Amino acid sequence: MWRMAFALLTSVPPVFGLYTSFFPVLIYTLLGTGRHLSTGTFAVLSLMTGSAVDRLVPEPLEGNLSGIEREQLDAQRVGAAAAMAFGSGALMLGMFALQLGVLATFLSEPVVKALTSGAALHVLVSQLPSLLGLPLPRQIGCFALFKTLAAVLTALPRSSPAELTVSALSLALLVPVKELNVRFRDRLPTPIPGEIVMVLLASVLCFTSSLDTRYNVQIVGLLPGGFPQPLLPSLAELPRILADSLPMALVTFAVSASLASIYADKYSYTIDSNQELFAHGVSNLISSLFSCFPNSATLATTSLLVDAGGNTQLAGLFSCMVVLSVLLWLGPFFYYLPKAVLACINISSMRQMFFQMRELPQLWRISRVDFAVWMVTWVAVVTLSVDLGLAVGVVFSMMTVVCRTQRVQCLALGLAEGTELYRPLRESHKLLQVPGLCILSYPTPLYFGTRGRFRRILEWHLGLGEGGKEAPKTDGPPDAVAEPVRVVVLDCSGVTFADAAGAREVVQLASRCRDAGIHLLLAQCNASVLGTLTQAGLLDRVTPEQLFVSVQDAAAYALERLELTGPKTCTVWV
Repeated sequence: MWRMAFALLTSVPPVFGLYTSFFPVLIYTLLGTGRHLSTGTFAVLSLMTGSAVDRLVPEPLEGNLSGIEREQLDAQRVGAAAAMAFGSGALMLGMFALQLGVLATFLSEPVVKALTSGAALHVLVSQLPSLLGLPLPRQIGCFALFKTLAAVLTALPRSSPAELTVSALSLALLVPVKELNVRFRDRLPTPIPGEIVMVLLASVLCFTSSLDTRYNVQIVGLLPGGFPQPLLPSLAELPRILADSLPMALVTFAVSASLASIYADKYSYTIDSNQELFAHGVSNLISSLFSCFPNSATLATTSLLVDAGGNTQLAGLFSCMVVLSVLLWLGPFFYYLPKAVLACINISSMRQMFFQMRELPQLWRISRVDFAVWMVTWVAVVTLSVDLGLAVGVVFSMMTVVCRTQRVQCLALGLAEGTELYRPLRESHKLLQVPGLCILSYPTPLYFGTRGRFRRILEWHLGLGEGGKEAPKTDGPPDAVAEPVRVVVLDCSGVTFADAAGAREVVQLASRCRDAGIHLLLAQCNASVLGTLTQAGLLDRVTPEQLFVSVQDAAAYALERLELTGPKTCTVWV
């Protein structure tokens, strides 16, 4: 039932929600790698599509439309929605061709959960006019949520008592049933079909009481039987909808890949992110030929499918059979279904997304940075829009990664007594330090954003240039006597990658150490970093004998050099 309900979010007739819940499921069953994933209509994507459709094909301002005019308007909106499905599918196939499935790693869990939670609030507010029987146009663009609330409050005296009563009774049944299904899922053989019961009761009530004619209650009307004829979306619409198709493709991939990964981890199997791009790309592209709007994995139906015992993609075929029976035989029974009931189904299906906010206290305790990412994304989604909120969340999430690399401290290492292990001096005052020997670990990538901090830290530790005059921030004991450095060992195990700017910084450090009489040793450089340093000219400044596979080997070499050269040699360990 929620499949028809999501069609209302998309601003197309309800029957197209059934089409979008049939063709994509069949295609994903053949191509997808998420065994527990259920695809089809998704509230967040439907809301984004509906906003774009309302902007491209706005409702006329003159008021009521004739039957023919309404059919023409609906046909234009269906064409626009199908064109967006075609465009998003083509974009995902392009991403698959470029093997961009790795982008899923940049869509962190706080971003995805905040996105869906904020979008759920948009869905709730967008359904208020239908709940109250107010024929208000959909607000689009930034601050649409607040514009809708203001319009609803202004028009509240004109709300329909009949529609309000139907909505209140529907929510009074749906919400408790949802709660019972969640609390007693282990005891119930199958979830209670609250939506089906509500649809049957509301349809019977509307038919027997003539709510549509006596009280002007909006009903679904006739659902066409069968399937639409395959039709290529108008290619002339593609340039206009490209800006909308891109965020839809990203949201589809973000939600689907994240949801598939959650269940893959839970049930110990793996998914292929690039194959997921291909599956959802083909699903949207082919289903658009049958007048379907953009689709993706769905949170509510996936959870329901797993609770019912579905363990493979073949479980989706059962839902296809149900949709097929409605399209072929059961469509006339939904003629008197009030649209307010569909709005209530939309709202009740958002329960899981709203309750994601209960995880915030735990997220605050685990990581303040992830908490900040969650809140910034949620506020951006609520105040701006879903697509802009996603962009803000991803950018802010990446900024936190960059900021954390900027705050990493260089660690001075000392030898743990009785072992060959070197640990940070700040962990214990009992670690051994050799005069003239400095071992430093810089545990972060070395790139253009961190090279300045790398240079300043090394200057302070080695006493090179103006950096040596700065107030020290040592990791060792406060009474440690600083002897001039004679040998330096650079522990590169934490440098996962280096770009050209970072590599040049290391080469310059080698030159300055040589000029200052400091013997530089490099330890535990991975192959990629060492290759970059070599291309930057490192071997023109140091010899291969100054490169070591471990800190222990470099330290042993440094101790031998200190014994041979005597107190006049300067040694530093990094």
